[in-house]
Amino acid sequence: MLKACIVASLLLSVGCNSGTGAADTESEDPIIIITTDDETKKGAGATPTHNDAGNQKDQLDMDNSVPSDSGSTIGKMDMNTTPKVDMKPTPEGEVMQFVDVLANCSLQATPTPNCAPAPPPSRGNPSIDCVNRINQFRAHCQCLPPLKRWTDGEQCANDQAQYDSDRNQPHAAFSAGICQGGSGQNECPRYGSQDQVIGTCLQQMWNEGPGTPFSAHGHYLNMTNPRFSQVACGSYEGNNRVWAIQNFR
Repeated sequence: MLKACIVASLLLSVGCNSGTGAADTESEDPIIIITTDDETKKGAGATPTHNDAGNQKDQLDMDNSVPSDSGSTIGKMDMNTTPKVDMKPTPEGEVMQFVDVLANCSLQATPTPNCAPAPPPSRGNPSIDCVNRINQFRAHCQCLPPLKRWTDGEQCANDQAQYDSDRNQPHAAFSAGICQGGSGQNECPRYGSQDQVIGTCLQQMWNEGPGTPFSAHGHYLNMTNPRFSQVACGSYEGNNRVWAIQNFR
């Protein structure tokens, strides 16, 4: 089935001064690329679109980036809300399954407001830590089952991260089709460390929550899309900057 790509960069109100061990001020907020098919009316049949990464036209207005303060708690962080980290998961290799958490909750349609769990202990592998963090949000914040680690896709994600870093352009590799990167992609460009990717960027993505317009919520929608069952995390470090990619399928 022919699929089309929509690219947008997001300027989030929970950005560099969010108080979560935030990324330094030179880091950009997470970027998203989504593929749509005939099940999704928005963007269907569109051609890939890109904004100039060398100027500020690729950033959305703040009014459209996250939900407003009109009673909504989605997209905000409340550091007083820190769900307990599941320290004894059933492992799938090194990937956490959050069995205990899921056994004590029921499936829900919307995420728990202000859900900001502390990242799970690092396994010493950025790809595994990324999968665990995504699955932590899914389990603790919305009672969703874990995504499987797409191990065979990790080299592609690593290559895409280096390609984008070399060109200083998020999603350049995905659009160029340098390898099979799945159907949806989130990206954290120019972060100061892997810890900031795990602790800050992925939290920002989850904080977008459900809603419209799609450009303001797409990272979260990728992380919770019921059509996706696997995720491959890859990264590249160059010039003291980390580019991290999450490919979903």
